[in-house]
Amino acid sequence: MRYVATSDRNAYDRCIFHVLDHQGRALLILGLGVYPNAGVMDAYATLRVGDRLHAVRASDALGEDRMRLAVGPLRIEVEEPLRRFRLTCDDQELSYDITWTADFPALWEPHHLQRRGDRLTLEGRRFVQGGGVAGVVRAGGEEFRVTPTGWTGTRDRSWGVRPIPGEEGGRFAEEHPTEGFHWIWCPVRFEDRFLMVIVQEDADGHRTLSDATMVRPGRRDRQLGWPQTEITYRPGTRHPERALIHLGDIRKPEELQVEILASSPLAVGAGYPPADDWQHGTWRGRGWTDRRTYDLTDPSAHPLAAYGVTDHAARFCLDGRVGHGIFEHGSFGRHDPSGFTDIKSVAP
Repeated sequence: MRYVATSDRNAYDRCIFHVLDHQGRALLILGLGVYPNAGVMDAYATLRVGDRLHAVRASDALGEDRMRLAVGPLRIEVEEPLRRFRLTCDDQELSYDITWTADFPALWEPHHLQRRGDRLTLEGRRFVQGGGVAGVVRAGGEEFRVTPTGWTGTRDRSWGVRPIPGEEGGRFAEEHPTEGFHWIWCPVRFEDRFLMVIVQEDADGHRTLSDATMVRPGRRDRQLGWPQTEITYRPGTRHPERALIHLGDIRKPEELQVEILASSPLAVGAGYPPADDWQHGTWRGRGWTDRRTYDLTDPSAHPLAAYGVTDHAARFCLDGRVGHGIFEHGSFGRHDPSGFTDIKSVAP
């Protein structure tokens, strides 16, 4: 736990939790990460309500007690491993006290590898899980009572090597530029089952990551073939409004319908690249805490958000069942299957 088995400065161990209202009124995203070779531990929480995004971020020196998952006002308590967690934040900008309880077993995600030239830039192992949530969230003078019948929880835990700020461009960046990147990460909780869909494609549509798996308690996980997606974007953007994901095989094709309820760009407040005010793993000194509120109607206040991944709270329909979860999507640069020709290309 104390000594990581690599000298790579980008070694990390991180989690993310989503807590979403079924009506699309609120989307809470929170996470915590450790970066042992950078000596940093940090955490964040963002709450999307209407056109406002409330954010709290904290960073500190990584200590010897790796069982204490707390940074500044943000804390995660493992009350029962892989089963029950208490998520808390006590801050003037955003506060919450939520119990997250798993409804389904954790599911391994595919081994995630990315290279630039001959260099391995990302190697991640992850698992994902769906659950119920209960508690209270407060921000901006509003209070939300979180109940298992009206809200859904998902979570992801990953570890390995993942770029943190400070890398030099160098030869590989110059000779192997990224032409395009297309990503879908989609955990969905239904009443009696949990579904996970992942798609990552290069500029020409070559798929480097692909998975669709159904989890049902007491039964073997069911593989749902090679997912194919149809995304309807808001005109003049790459912001999805709805989507259709084709699952199953030729004998039993199925369609997963996706309706976007609320959206939270991870480059705004949550520290994911290309955020320009704070990113994960960066040293801010001991005891650093930052809080702010973003106006999401003002693109000039966060001009890079469109070039990062966005988490969309969504309603899903599959074979007559209605579920809720996250439709995480990012599409940058060229993507031939979508008709995007370059970094400036958008939907007609």
